[in-house]
Amino acid sequence: MTPAARVQSAIELLDQVIVAALNKGAPADRILAEWFRGHRFAGSKDRRAIRELVYRAIRACGPIPQTGRAAMLRLAEDDPSLLLTFDGSPYGPPVIEEGELVAEGGVAPAWLVTVLEASGVDSEAAEALLGRAPLDLRVNALKADRDNLELPLPGERLPAPQGLRFAPGTPVEQWPAFLEGLVEVQDCGSQLACEAVAACAGETVIDLCAGAGGKTLALAAAMENRGTLIAADTDRGRLSRLAPRAMRAGAVVAETVLLDPGRELAALAQWQGKADAVLVDAPCSGSGTWRRNPEARWRLAAEDLERLGRTQARLLEIAGDLVAPGGRLVYVTCSLLDAEGAGQVDAFLAAHPGWRAETPELPLGRPRGHGTRLSPLHDETDGFFIARLCKP
Repeated sequence: MTPAARVQSAIELLDQVIVAALNKGAPADRILAEWFRGHRFAGSKDRRAIRELVYRAIRACGPIPQTGRAAMLRLAEDDPSLLLTFDGSPYGPPVIEEGELVAEGGVAPAWLVTVLEASGVDSEAAEALLGRAPLDLRVNALKADRDNLELPLPGERLPAPQGLRFAPGTPVEQWPAFLEGLVEVQDCGSQLACEAVAACAGETVIDLCAGAGGKTLALAAAMENRGTLIAADTDRGRLSRLAPRAMRAGAVVAETVLLDPGRELAALAQWQGKADAVLVDAPCSGSGTWRRNPEARWRLAAEDLERLGRTQARLLEIAGDLVAPGGRLVYVTCSLLDAEGAGQVDAFLAAHPGWRAETPELPLGRPRGHGTRLSPLHDETDGFFIARLCKP
């Protein structure tokens, strides 16, 4: 493909991403994967170039752009070499006309920038949310140790006890160590969130929002497969992916529990008031993961934050009922917004006298309210809020 044809393909893909963002449709990575499957003529270099153009254009636009062409013209303001591809050649974009619409730049839609600022996220920290994320691994302590594991590349040692960092795009999923369950892909911040649980062998630990089980596997390793580990979630599809992952990792999960929204405690009744620790990795805006999913900021609306806030508060209540006296509740969101982090913990503590916040001893992060905040700018991790609450 010519450079111009690559740009035009990226423009067409951006049009699809924009429509999907407006209608809460498929994420950008799925749209690109489907396009590549249907355009076999695009070689590996073409696919890499097109993918890079699409994500660079997404990052260059603050509010959702009107069209893919407007988004690409916004990117061209940062990279003037792209202007040469608007030459009207076959399969390339038409020549630029005077006064053409150019998408608006910035970090996010204006209302969301205001919310970030109110949460203590200044412009520099907000811009860091749109950088490119590295690829982090967690060495599975059930099978290996970071100090003596041989990998095709050495990796940078991370503050997380078993963490290693590699360049974006490193094909770790093809490595024998990955296929044999010796390593798992997990951001350093996510690994530290698991460290905050301080799960120990012999305990009863519940991962209340387990999803596909990334944190569940880390908890199993921390518990040395001794104790009772329960993984629960309302998403059947995501939860079903835990079993094969656990088998590969050699992780013992006592039970996986599919939850019925609104009736979670009924499904977890046998552990009510008995858990030494409950991890609540709550559904959230994902503002801390924009480095990986930059179009997510186009999908978010103020009413979404309100809805998510209600879910987060309800999950805290459920977790509180599951924790045994003297036990701990670890609340985590991959968000930098106070409404989803410090504000939720403040409200919970105010409504539950006797509970207290206990600052987890983590090698990264800055205090935020009754918890700790990790950010790309200060910690080179995804954005996280982590709080540990102790039951009287």
